[in-house]
Amino acid sequence: MDQDLLAALDIGGTKIAGALVDDGGRLLLRTRRPTPAREPGDGVMRAVAGVLGELRAAPQWPRVAALGIGSAGPVDARRGTVSPVNIPGWRDYPLVDGVRAVVGEMPVTLVGDGVAITAAEHWQGAARGRDNALCMVVSTGVGGGLVLDGRLHPGPTGNAGHIGHISVDLDGDPCPCGARGCVEGLASGPNIARRALANGWRPGPDGDASARGVAAAARAGDPVAVASFERAARALAAGIAATAALAEIEIAVIGGGVAQAGEVLFAPLRRALGEYATLSYVRGLEVVPAGTGTGAGLVGAAAACRQALGRPVREPRPA
Repeated sequence: MDQDLLAALDIGGTKIAGALVDDGGRLLLRTRRPTPAREPGDGVMRAVAGVLGELRAAPQWPRVAALGIGSAGPVDARRGTVSPVNIPGWRDYPLVDGVRAVVGEMPVTLVGDGVAITAAEHWQGAARGRDNALCMVVSTGVGGGLVLDGRLHPGPTGNAGHIGHISVDLDGDPCPCGARGCVEGLASGPNIARRALANGWRPGPDGDASARGVAAAARAGDPVAVASFERAARALAAGIAATAALAEIEIAVIGGGVAQAGEVLFAPLRRALGEYATLSYVRGLEVVPAGTGTGAGLVGAAAACRQALGRPVREPRPA
């Protein structure tokens, strides 16, 4: 039987998703469980094993050649360990060993979740056909990944492009990562909402105190809500411009829940980028919304695995 499929895991602070993926990027089978993020590390691993168990029970499992994992980070691909900020029980946790105990000794590729999203966007999304790109996820946290010279660039440990922890405010608030003034501390959804609430914004009748509620208020013209998104946009612009100056990226792709705010975020982001991306070789930098959907983390984990195996990704098949 041909081993023409890949298994994929997308592990975050709220969910653990799994899928079987074909060589055109189609998700043939999907499953997910909530992440027991407050449990000890082995409890979280049991949830991962449960997802893998459902995949292994599928009749297509014998066709699986390898497994790709996109995990909240930081990750260490060399050691096969993970230390997600939002899963306290996992600190230098041997995730790859735990996965191999379930699936056997098949090849396993581990990358950060931002790198996985980047792989999906380069294969099927807004960075398709681009040789040099930064792809970002702006949600509960801020992550990212890089495409350089036409190839996904995960870096030695699987974390390259983690723009959320570039410092853009040297005297800013402490970040859980240990630095100050990180992009994530200014531009993530919870921090957009926190800043708006601290400056006097109050939720509407629906009681939505999240970044989504702030975005709705900003669309209605609330000045505090507008200012909170503008501050987030400036932080993102500073981080994107710094990345472009270093790596000569031609496009920045932004996905995640905060990006669903649309022009409330993208309009001030493009304005601010004009102030930060001033060198001649970065002035033409494009900023666009992500093109992949909710399965991007799984598709990207499979794409990163395929690149690690030396298999070319194929063009996605028509729906």
